[in-house]
Amino acid sequence: MNFIESIKERAKKNVKTIVLPETMDERVLKAAEVVLEEGIANIILIGKENDIDLDKYKLSRATIIDPETSPLTNEFIDTLYELRKEKGLTKEEARDLLLNDYMYYACMLVKTNRADGVVSGACHSTSNTLRPALQIIKTAPGVSLVSAFFLMIVPDCEYGENGVFIFADSGLEQNPDSEKLAAIAGSSADSFQLLVEKEPIVAMLSHSTKGSAKHADVDKVVEATRIAQTNYPNLKIDGEFQLDAAIVPEVAKSKAPDSSIAGHANVLIFPDLDAGNIGYKLVQRLAKAEAYGPITQGIASPVNDLSRGCSVDDIVGVVAITSVQVK
Repeated sequence: MNFIESIKERAKKNVKTIVLPETMDERVLKAAEVVLEEGIANIILIGKENDIDLDKYKLSRATIIDPETSPLTNEFIDTLYELRKEKGLTKEEARDLLLNDYMYYACMLVKTNRADGVVSGACHSTSNTLRPALQIIKTAPGVSLVSAFFLMIVPDCEYGENGVFIFADSGLEQNPDSEKLAAIAGSSADSFQLLVEKEPIVAMLSHSTKGSAKHADVDKVVEATRIAQTNYPNLKIDGEFQLDAAIVPEVAKSKAPDSSIAGHANVLIFPDLDAGNIGYKLVQRLAKAEAYGPITQGIASPVNDLSRGCSVDDIVGVVAITSVQVK
């Protein structure tokens, strides 16, 4: 059984309710059909029934909510107004958001415990997907930073956890400082443990390995490593490492001989979003890896983004991952 199939099996054992608000996208409707047929999750679709081709897709077991006719809408308007009135939101603006931006409606379903998580982003930007989540669902208790990662499954790969890695932050934090990089490392280790069920081994990546280069960008990663090791003493975290020193044992022996983590990393923390985003896409395209994400971490309930180039299988996989993330 491959990795994503094992995630699906875990989801089936504890079925959760996931909202898919992008009913205007045929990939989403096909993915909903697959999820329901395989018993991975219960599905709520947001949209007008007349706009959803129920003859083409087997969606009889999905719950379809039309914000314009749903009895929940007035309650949600009042709740959203109360949540955001101090930010200047009026009731009329709350109504407009809920009727015209289905991501807000999806987040309200989670906020009021009518659903467990949301998957969106097939035809919307990351900011349009995550803004409502941060405004309505907010961060998890004790979490200082919301970040995003890609779960990478590289075929025929001897590195990482048999080719399974987390790449972070590859979808959200543009240029994290040392404190944020350390927080991303801690959250990503927790996510690896939850999803892969193996011990996370975290490498803080740079263009330098253990002082081989001198630059302010290197200093940032060195400081982030120190903070992460202090804040998460029970985790295996080290750096700064070049990528080959982080994952290839033979290279690690020469570049970082005193590190027990070098050469064995399965959680890769990139110094900024440019590096993380380029890195995951290189591995996805050149190594023909499966890339699931951006998966968010740090929101009180799971709300996950999709690449706008996602396939039906990608959406199904992220729905399964979202279900497993539910606490």
